[in-house]
Order: sequence, then structure tokens, then C-alpha cells
Amino acid sequence: MAPITTNAVTLSQQEVTTVKAAKGDHGVDWSKYQDINGKWGYANDKFSISQVGGYYNGSFVEQYTYPTQVRNTIAMGRRAHTYIYAQFSGRWQADQMLNYYLPKVQTPKGSIVALDVESGSPDTDSVLYALKRVQDAGYTAVLYGYKNFLTSHLDLHQIASQYPLWLAEYPNYAVTPNPNYNFFPSFENVAIFQFTSTYIAGGLDGNIDLTGITDNGYKNGNAQKPQTNTPAMNAGKQLHQDTHNYTVQRGDSWWSIAHKYGMDMYTLASLNNQTINNAIYPGEVLRVADKDDSKKVDNKVNQPIAQPNTGSNTWTDNMGDTWHKENGTFTSTTWLHLRWGAKPSSSAIAYLGPGATIKYDAWSNHNGFIYVRQPRANGYGYIAVRNAYNHVPYGAFK
Repeated sequence: MAPITTNAVTLSQQEVTTVKAAKGDHGVDWSKYQDINGKWGYANDKFSISQVGGYYNGSFVEQYTYPTQVRNTIAMGRRAHTYIYAQFSGRWQADQMLNYYLPKVQTPKGSIVALDVESGSPDTDSVLYALKRVQDAGYTAVLYGYKNFLTSHLDLHQIASQYPLWLAEYPNYAVTPNPNYNFFPSFENVAIFQFTSTYIAGGLDGNIDLTGITDNGYKNGNAQKPQTNTPAMNAGKQLHQDTHNYTVQRGDSWWSIAHKYGMDMYTLASLNNQTINNAIYPGEVLRVADKDDSKKVDNKVNQPIAQPNTGSNTWTDNMGDTWHKENGTFTSTTWLHLRWGAKPSSSAIAYLGPGATIKYDAWSNHNGFIYVRQPRANGYGYIAVRNAYNHVPYGAFK
């Protein structure tokens, strides 16, 4: 997120020993470059901070990867938080940015929603105004950036007196699994230190929680006990409940582990924030489906995640499809597939014949069909009920 430091502060040995994490948990931050599953550095990582989207002086760039990154973090038993790439000036742009992104936050109330201010021409008044809006919305408001940029554009002392900071300084681009406090960006109220952009080979931001702030939003820091719930949180909790830890043995492969637990190997890799192209090693710990839950886990991993319910009757899911709230009953007049997702390629739940009745709570027009959504005990089912091109229905509605 931030460039390498060019004039890092060198601390004396006495100063270095005082810069210690009260909490000490390591974690990562993600954007679309870490793909839909996210990417972990090490087994002891405890949190992720995912980008919900970016704002660039009036332009919006959403991160389609955000909902599944939040879900997968919770599924792994880790804490999920949020950040917004925030290039804005003035209160009007702050409002435009937050009116758009705050309703899309999938992490719980109390969790971190950070403003990533590292470009453009920010001003102190609008940054303080935006942070207060985040705080008033019920989240832990945090300012992210690298010290040189922030101090050259803002009264950082004034901001730090009211809100915690997440500062970045990198000593170099060598793989750095632990912070080098000789390059700590000395300032008041630093809650998180992003100490490298090369946490692992190939690049990944590494962070350390200095105060315990990443516990915020979770009862006693327990990822399975969020302060509030969202669709992504619920999906992640369900996946965690339906899976357990498995330690990779010598000779294991993605296929052999998936076969042992009745899972699809691609889903197994996705659940564990990886792909089947990633090597796995003896001693590595993966999440696998519990007995008799393999199909449920496969379906949950591949199911779309709805936007948080903000009282709106229209929302866009993480697949980019727009849904509209509507309660009704559909009775088919032909054979139709009820699926786990609203795509022709989604896994089938059942093949329903004429006379089958589906109670639905929403509809969407995409991929050439009108789909309706059926609430189920373990998620949602989806069925195409009308041809979107000629409007011919596949049954009757009431």
C-alpha cells in the first residue's frame, strides 16, 4: 500500500525496546491483487484488513474480492476488518465516498474501517470529518498512510489526538516476516505498524497490532463472536462450524485430501485461501469439511454473498448481479433446475418437475434469465423462472 521509506527514523536501542506490541498479533491487508480468497503469510496470522473499494475524487472502484475475503477470513477463525482507499478533498467528497461505501461494509460494528490516505490533496478538516462519520456509524475509525505523506498534508498530531493511526514504513524489499523497529515511524497513537510489503516472497503487506485494536468488533477477540452480523460474516461462521483443522501429511495432495473428506479439490483450496497450484507441505494446517458436511461446505464456498441489509430493496451481490426484494410464490409448468447459485453453471440442488412450488424473497435479471431466490435452512436456492429476452415464464406467480 505504501512505498518503501526513504528517510526512516533510526531509533536508539533504548527507544527500540519501548516500541513493543501490547497485543503483538500479526496480520495482512488485501485488495483485489490477493484475489477472491485473500492470501495469508504465516500460520500465526490473526487478522486481515480487506479493501471494500477505492474513491478517487469522485470516481469509485469497487473491489469485487471484498465479500469473499471477509467470509474466508472468518471461516479460518481469524478476525476481519475493512479499509477504503480514500483520495478525497473536502467534506462533500467525504460524504460522497462514505455514503457509497459504508453501507457495503461486511465486517461487524466495532471493527476497523480505515481510511487509506496516501495520494491526492487531503486536508485535515475533511479527514477528521470522514473519520468521525466512520466512528458515528459504529466502527473503529483508523487513519492509514505513510508518515511523510501524512505529515506533509495534514495536522497529524491533531488527528492522532482523536483517532488511532496505522502507519507504514519499510526498511527494504527483502522478505520480512517480523518488524524491524529500527524503522518504526515514531508518532503518537500508532495502533498498527505495517512493517513490510514483502511479508513473503512475491509480495504481501505484513502488519503488527500494537494495542489490541484488531480485537475490536469481536467478543474477546473471538472471530466466531462478532458484535454484529452481515451476510459475509454469517457465511464465514457457518463454514467454520462445518469444518475442522487437518494437518497435512507426507504424500498428501489437494486431490487426496479433498477425496478423503468428500470435497471438490478446487473448493478445498479456495476455502484455505489458496489454489490447487499452491504447494502444500507436511505440517501445514488446512480447514476441511466435517463428516456429512462436504456438499454443504462446497456449496457455501461457491455461493454468492449478498450485500448487507441496510433497509434497501435493491442490492448488488459479489458476482455483480443486482437483486430486488420481492416476496412471492412460483409454481413451475416445466422441468427446471434449482441451484446453489444464480448461474447456469451453478451446482444443482434438485431437478423440479411441473407443479413444483418455490417461495422466493428476491429476483434478479442476468445471464438471459429472471432468477428468484429461495431461502433455505443452509443458505439460498436459485431458480430461473422466466426468459429475460422474450419474457416467456416457466410457470405461474402469485
